Amino acid sequence: MRVRQLWFPALTASVFFLTSCGSGSANSAVKEDSTKNAKSNQVQSAAVGSDRKPLDTAEYQRLMTYLANGDTTGRWPVKSAPLPLPGAILPFHRIVAYYGNLQSKKMGALGKWSKDTMIRNLLSEVKKWSDADSTIKSIPALHYIAVTAQGAPGKDNKWRMRLSQRWIDTTIAWAKEINALVFIDVQIGLSDLKSEIPLFEKYLSMPNVHLGIDPEFAMNGKGGKRPGTVIGTLDASEINWVGDYLTGLVKKNNLPPKIFMIHRFTKGMVTNAKDIKLHPELQVVIDMDGWGPPDLKKGSYRYWINEQPVQFTGFKLFYVNDTEKSGQKEMMSREQVLSLKPKPIYIQYQ
Repeated sequence: MRVRQLWFPALTASVFFLTSCGSGSANSAVKEDSTKNAKSNQVQSAAVGSDRKPLDTAEYQRLMTYLANGDTTGRWPVKSAPLPLPGAILPFHRIVAYYGNLQSKKMGALGKWSKDTMIRNLLSEVKKWSDADSTIKSIPALHYIAVTAQGAPGKDNKWRMRLSQRWIDTTIAWAKEINALVFIDVQIGLSDLKSEIPLFEKYLSMPNVHLGIDPEFAMNGKGGKRPGTVIGTLDASEINWVGDYLTGLVKKNNLPPKIFMIHRFTKGMVTNAKDIKLHPELQVVIDMDGWGPPDLKKGSYRYWINEQPVQFTGFKLFYVNDTEKSGQKEMMSREQVLSLKPKPIYIQYQ
């Protein structure tokens, strides 16, 4: 049974950042040492994405079946997905990412703490995920929101802010210290993907930099309403433009496959999901990023991720919204997340 949709946006008026930043309530669907950890993760992630040996197809298929987690519907693993190019990260590693913005402590784990504390906490989470699932080793990632939806229109009336790219440079430098991946995340407001994504071509042409987009704050399909008043939407046709663009960059620069992550926690956030195109140059992750108590998060994952398969899946955990705002003592455990069908291969902390 599906429950009515609820959502709780939150604006920080002083700087107009939409501090929910992909943190829509899951009610909207149905609804130890830091040095030791750093050394461990450096060893296991140093070659990630750089090994261009021929793809081990038997291992790939074995891990894809493992991720299906006993699914009996025939949806998982996705049969229409092409084999990836050599150097593919998924499903050979599980990505554990800290999401946020270096200029805001309220937008997520990436900016919540000082650099050293953030890295220590991230590497601790990576180790815990590797311990929880010894079949797929976990690797760290920094997921930086480079274009943020806004609570004010701005000079061009696009209701989004393009942040200085020097913060991307900083994120990449920090990631290099721990051999982490980097994701650039874009919230378009009343702009469009074709105007925003190419701004980051020099970064997306790097082998360790990947992309995330957030339909929650894509407002053109909502009659131009202000971000934060309704949940936004993107259609498969818009998503496919980005996929084609990234595929072109991989071919042009002779790169390993790009990871393309798409946030989702309601039906309407991604329309015509079955029409999302897959490429050997691309690995598409649909990330369930709703917050709330476990049953609602599981419901969102079931209806909008499991039952509408694309390729790979992700799951977001919230240090604050899943606990304080949801009346829970703790976030969902790693064991609970790994029991989902399919097992998420991308874990994001906000």
